[in-house]
Amino acid sequence: MAAYIVRRLLLMIPTILGIMLVSFTIVQFAPGGPIERIIAQISGTEVSATARIGGTGGGDFSGGGAAVDVTAKYRGAQGLDPEFIAALEKQFGFDKPVHERFLLMVWNYARFDFGESYFRDVAVIDLILEKMPVSISLGLWTTLLTYLISIPLGVTKAVRDGSRFDVWTSGVIIVGYAIPGFLFAVLLIVLFAGGTFFDVFPLRGLTSENWEELSWAAKVGDYFWHLVLPIASMVIGAFATTSLLTKNSFLDEIKKQYVVTARAKGLSEREVLYGHVFRNAMLIIIAGFPGAFVGAFFTGSLLIETIFSLDGLGLLSYESIINRDYPVVFGTLYVFGLLGLVITLVSDLTYTWIDPRIDFETREV
Repeated sequence: MAAYIVRRLLLMIPTILGIMLVSFTIVQFAPGGPIERIIAQISGTEVSATARIGGTGGGDFSGGGAAVDVTAKYRGAQGLDPEFIAALEKQFGFDKPVHERFLLMVWNYARFDFGESYFRDVAVIDLILEKMPVSISLGLWTTLLTYLISIPLGVTKAVRDGSRFDVWTSGVIIVGYAIPGFLFAVLLIVLFAGGTFFDVFPLRGLTSENWEELSWAAKVGDYFWHLVLPIASMVIGAFATTSLLTKNSFLDEIKKQYVVTARAKGLSEREVLYGHVFRNAMLIIIAGFPGAFVGAFFTGSLLIETIFSLDGLGLLSYESIINRDYPVVFGTLYVFGLLGLVITLVSDLTYTWIDPRIDFETREV
């Protein structure tokens, strides 16, 4: 097992390099950029996605001589001092060749040095740490509640397949899956956050304004009080897929020969279900855990963070992409890329805990 873990850890290096290389290459051809934003602010015009005539940072901006008019590469830069534009390129690092900028980024990221945000004047790592509590809260509790609801519900539906309970819970699950999380969030706000009916839960933020003045127990209560609506909005669609997956996985295992044999030996249904079926049926559920966790931790929380005014990593990444704040974009991408790879490894190792018959040592990675 130790050799397998080492191989997987070593494979993370080319994987994360590939992710960063593809993303970095795409950015070179994406229109718009930080320099265009500054030019737009100076000229009083709004920067658009097509402001850049060439790809942002797509070549060596050092020029090499005064014959190159750097203002010609940027729409709206006419009339500005070419030396000013060149200084901007040097400030953002666009005066270096593409390969040099990429290698420098890789070297810095290997040391977890993500630099500073272009427009926030703060270190990227400090920004990530500042937004992390919101994303951890949303991702952790959403994933935990999803599995706590989905697994027992899926097992019960499998055991009572075709019953009235199975039919009406399937209807509820389908409706919950069909309703987008952000739409359900709006509905919850209207119903319970001072919209049209009740004013029970807070509308924004993760804590109250007087949180520092509260006692320890009151702080815990206030924290969960603020999380009720956003977590409910995220769980409503997430538990539907996992519930049906759990049910189908258990149904598939229940029909196998070893279950018939176990029953023939006189084992009770509970012993058959949790002593034999559960271990095998849970493998496919565990396989989906990394994607579910990362999705809830990052991309799945973007709209929810916006609706409930929760300043987390999802909203930070989205705003950074819109504003072409590349250090923040690549920094968050790198962090979540590593997070996804590590969680995938942990998920694979959990297989051996659920079913000791699985031996990764005999596999070729």
